[in-house]
Amino acid sequence: MIALVTLIIQNNVIKLKQAMECIVTKPRKQLVSLEATPYYHCISRCVRRAFLCGHDKQSDTSYEHRRTWLEEKLVKQALVFAIDIAAYAIMSNHYHVVLHINAKQAKDWTDEEVIDRWHMLYQGNLFSQRYRRGDVLSEAEQAKLNEYVQMWRERLHRLAGLCVA
Repeated sequence: MIALVTLIIQNNVIKLKQAMECIVTKPRKQLVSLEATPYYHCISRCVRRAFLCGHDKQSDTSYEHRRTWLEEKLVKQALVFAIDIAAYAIMSNHYHVVLHINAKQAKDWTDEEVIDRWHMLYQGNLFSQRYRRGDVLSEAEQAKLNEYVQMWRERLHRLAGLCVA
């Protein structure tokens, strides 16, 4: 009986390891499927006893100021990206956030809205900077800017874009 239980446990551990290897080794874009669900639970953890926020009793140091910083960063990114924050929890060494990816919202943005949102995070490029100043772009420059706008629109409703920003 003990041998049978041990065998069952070992098989389940092997299956769990195989499942985790499949998940861990795949790029995020292969794990996220908007067709399956627009909601995702994301977790970010600190390592080596590092504190994200709260009070470290061992060093008697307070990291509580980081909680506000992280909340402000989450809110700012939600305003820029077509990703809504459904829920979040910030603990001493990690945080959880439940995100809703709103692809329809990103598709409904005008090109100007996409450029403005991108410029909230990055400098953009020469074409987008000139466009925002009101400069007249040549046909080739406008075509190139349109390519960038489509790429930015995609990135502004992807989890990968949110994680990098």
